[in-house]
Amino acid sequence: MPKTLVVTPTYNEAENIEKFIEQVLSKGPEIEVLVVDDNSPDGTGIIVERLVAQNPRIHLISRAKKMGLGTAYVEGFRYAISNKFDYIFEMDADFSHNPEEIPNFLKKIESYDLVIGSRYTNGVRVINWPIRRLILSYGANVYTRIITGMPVKDATGGFKCFRRKVLEAIDLDKIHSNGYAFQIEMNFKAYSKGFKLCEHPIIFAERQSGVSKMSKKIVYEAVFMVWKLKYHKIIGKL
Repeated sequence: MPKTLVVTPTYNEAENIEKFIEQVLSKGPEIEVLVVDDNSPDGTGIIVERLVAQNPRIHLISRAKKMGLGTAYVEGFRYAISNKFDYIFEMDADFSHNPEEIPNFLKKIESYDLVIGSRYTNGVRVINWPIRRLILSYGANVYTRIITGMPVKDATGGFKCFRRKVLEAIDLDKIHSNGYAFQIEMNFKAYSKGFKLCEHPIIFAERQSGVSKMSKKIVYEAVFMVWKLKYHKIIGKL
């Protein structure tokens, strides 16, 4: 069976991480988990170290400080490429991304190169968000679609599955964005290189515990990223 790696960046996810890993691994013997922890003060990394010692399907990259979601995923992608995983997931450890959807993604990735979990396919599929945040997120995706021309309704979502060849085709050394902008950048580069993208409708539930990592900086970065991507595509330096 194809080797699958679920990459999850963590910062203060001690309340969630053990249960999250357990649920992910239960979806199939071919599935492994890589946690990229940014020296969480709450001891997330220590919990994962213990789990790594008990199960060879669990892996950990420990970083010295908080460095951001984008760089965490890039490290995870490099690990996946080096270890010849066939399918690579992005997932949050806070259960806003439901592990029960993993088999559905794996079914669709058989026919596509990138499967994107979409909150805005077949209506709005978000639970427990304040209306202001929902408008911001939905508006950001409309804005992204208009500026880039990318036919994706949820370009900012972080629940997705890549074939390894997509990550190999993208110059990861040039990926420096975080948050929304990182998701937009990876999707746009995959789309621009001619890979087949598919949106799979998911229900996004606000995190069960812990604190959201959303900030104004993340939003502003995404606003300007779409113009940068469009410009780089025009001049052939994507």
